[in-house]
Amino acid sequence: MNVPRKHVERLKRPETGDGPTGLQAGGDSPVEVKLGTFLDNTRRRAAKLSVERRADLNALDMRW
Repeated sequence: MNVPRKHVERLKRPETGDGPTGLQAGGDSPVEVKLGTFLDNTRRRAAKLSVERRADLNALDMRW
């Protein structure tokens, strides 16, 4: 994955309460996920990640 640090994904809120913890269902405004910041921080902290976490990210074509 090659995403600029300032990249933000806007996701539609779930119709039911099945979303991530703390996320309210419904509503008109999308949920903003700062994907670029997450990936940049993950790359900087790569040495601290578990083997399983690195394998999961590699499966998503993570660019280290």
